[in-house]
Amino acid sequence: MPADAPKTPSKYTRLLTNTAVFTAGKLLSKLLVFFMVSLYTAYMTPAEYSSAELITGIANLLIPLACAGITEGIFRSAAAKTGDKEAFFTNGLVVYGVGSVIFLLLSPLLGMLPFFGGSVWLIAAYVVVANLHSVVSQYLCAVGRTKLFAGQGILNTAIVIGLNLLFLPILDFGVTGYVGSIILADLLTTLFLVVFTRLWRSVKPRTVSWQTIRTMLRFCLPLVPTTLFWWVTGVSDRFMVERMCSADLNGLYTAAYKIPNLLIYAISIFDSAWKLSVSAEEDPAACASFYSRVWRIYTTLAFLGGGGLVILSRFLAHILFALDFEAAWIYIPTLTFATVFTALCTFLGSVYFTSKKTMGSMLTALVGAVLNVVLNLLLIPPYGAMGASIATFASYFTVCILRLATARRLIPFKREWGRGLTNTLLLGALTVIITVSERFPRHIGLMYGGAVAVYAVMLLFNARPVIELLRDAKALLRKK
Repeated sequence: MPADAPKTPSKYTRLLTNTAVFTAGKLLSKLLVFFMVSLYTAYMTPAEYSSAELITGIANLLIPLACAGITEGIFRSAAAKTGDKEAFFTNGLVVYGVGSVIFLLLSPLLGMLPFFGGSVWLIAAYVVVANLHSVVSQYLCAVGRTKLFAGQGILNTAIVIGLNLLFLPILDFGVTGYVGSIILADLLTTLFLVVFTRLWRSVKPRTVSWQTIRTMLRFCLPLVPTTLFWWVTGVSDRFMVERMCSADLNGLYTAAYKIPNLLIYAISIFDSAWKLSVSAEEDPAACASFYSRVWRIYTTLAFLGGGGLVILSRFLAHILFALDFEAAWIYIPTLTFATVFTALCTFLGSVYFTSKKTMGSMLTALVGAVLNVVLNLLLIPPYGAMGASIATFASYFTVCILRLATARRLIPFKREWGRGLTNTLLLGALTVIITVSERFPRHIGLMYGGAVAVYAVMLLFNARPVIELLRDAKALLRKK
């Protein structure tokens, strides 16, 4: 495609640059939070940690509901090459304001839920402040303030850590201190962004238009139930483990999630850069080529990263968890296997985002949510938290297959089924070996030797995409 050739270096350079900027900011932030797990497990009991995570889990579920998912609409509209960016921001603020008022009026209903009777005010504050932070930061990212977007993430994390150190070991605020740290950090970071950028100058009341609001809502409203369905798939198992088993077991299971979340953090970094880059691509043929190449590299890194975490799962749990939580390591390999497919689903979800056909994203997520609930009901009673982790994997795997089968109708990129199947079998074998090694303590060295051998095969199988990535990155950086 000669017409596309001149554009190719610039868009890959843009993607690489955005990824590097977000990595410098967001990865540092997430790693700092990750290493705070030792503080949480030292100054909170498993039951308290479980309660805190459940509160933030339900709050994250309510975030898009409270503002109709308008942050995604603001980002997608403002990231496009055409359109009045300030008008999109202004109309998005209107939707946020109306949604927040309605949410606050209805929030007392949360007190009817058995889990959250005394935590309604925490959930309400978390949702309203987090939405405002998201509206402001996503708009700044979409209009090209990527370095500021990355920097505010570091600032936010630094504030969370500082408040955690004050609220947990010193003031002993427990669950309230854990959640309150996040709320105050979001609020202070938002105030910094508004003042630093003089963001009030981008608010243009004269541009408020029902037609603009309706167009944005048509795009983002299907993403609201999508978020609900993803929450069911990714978080509901923790509620079910607590109800069907115990709060202590759910505390262990929740802690186990922290290791696979390293991969989720990496996904979130790339996803921001990817959506920003691909949203500006308007040529369908060039977009398909862009997707094909990036998909190959993305899947390679997802499987290799997941394999590395599986092998290191027991070691990481020993280093990062307090003694009472070390037993959680047994769930990490299966949850990591599931998280790899979470990564693939996230990338495939960008197809619906880019093409503005978000209904497909909603329907595939619905299938995953229903399957997850059914499997949890079947597997948790006999197998406990391990049954929940298996259900999580099965759900994400199913959604991935559905999205691979349907997304190509929107953007015809190369999916490479054979490569994906081989990587899945290798990572599955690695997961089984590490998980069952607990049952053979006398042969632990042999088991881990076999796991390393399987991972070596994965590295050899994926060597070409990795070499291509390193070569291209070197060339692009040199040209940059």
